[in-house]
Amino acid sequence: MLTISGFIGWLRRHRIACFGVMVLSFIAFGLLTLDLVRLVSANAALLSDYGWQGLQDGGLRQLLELLASTLAAMAAWLLFKVCETVLVQSWTR
Repeated sequence: MLTISGFIGWLRRHRIACFGVMVLSFIAFGLLTLDLVRLVSANAALLSDYGWQGLQDGGLRQLLELLASTLAAMAAWLLFKVCETVLVQSWTR
């Protein structure tokens, strides 16, 4: 089973692959956060204006989907930062 330290060790040994993972995670972060603030504020306005009816019409499900998108974006950002740290440490040693 691949552990976090094993994954970081793999990234250290494969710098080009690390850079590729970093690029992919940057793209994923960008796509996942595109218009996220606008969508969350629109959903909050729907729930605020229509209350229970807004929840029944799918407002709660949409809010949960936006939360999942936010968590995925944060995971992509963290992966980007891990790859960045590995590459900077390997280039400065």
